[in-house]
Amino acid sequence: MTQESGYCDSAEKARADLVNYGRKIAERGLVAGPGGNTSVRVGDVVYLKASGAAMEDAKPEHYIGISLETGEVVDGIGKPSCEILMHLGIYKARPDVGAVCHTHAPISSGIASAGKTIPPLLPDGVAMLGKNIPLVRYVIPAGSELAVAATEALKECDVALLANHGVLTVGANMREAYFRSIICEDAAKTYIAALIAGKPNILTDKEADEINNLEAEDYRRALIRGDVG
Repeated sequence: MTQESGYCDSAEKARADLVNYGRKIAERGLVAGPGGNTSVRVGDVVYLKASGAAMEDAKPEHYIGISLETGEVVDGIGKPSCEILMHLGIYKARPDVGAVCHTHAPISSGIASAGKTIPPLLPDGVAMLGKNIPLVRYVIPAGSELAVAATEALKECDVALLANHGVLTVGANMREAYFRSIICEDAAKTYIAALIAGKPNILTDKEADEINNLEAEDYRRALIRGDVG
């Protein structure tokens, strides 16, 4: 395993990962200004972006430690993102998840805002995003209603589109959650291009299963997590 793989084991590394990948997210145009939020779990503490902080210039102190059980600030000073309940709900429902990434990626968000999702078209998308990406109906951002809807959508999936809102991805660590975010936006662009060019050739369940069962895809998924390399 590389140093970056697996679950985060310290507050210092959690904050460093959040700063690093937050800037990558902003550089790729997946958020604008203070939009979106990311988090990393360290044991029973979730490090989450502070409300109003922009990923492009956020510092380690802008990521606040929140108790997974109580929702109270236990490390740092400031007000956590208003979507804290969504993050906490996902971690409680998915013990395998070590990081959550919520972006406002424009193409993916546009598709979601049209009441549609992104179908399986390319091997990378199938391998990293799954066969089916659920679409969560619109609910007002923040609050318990969004938390319940998002958590339900991600119980058996690693990516979800939020209607009129954005994209949610999860991973064993921030690296994996981040790569799922950019692969999702790339898949969205491909889908739009296919629609413009003609009728998209959507992969069948059988074809998607064949991709997921390839040994080469297992290796690439391990690379994305940072388990090898």
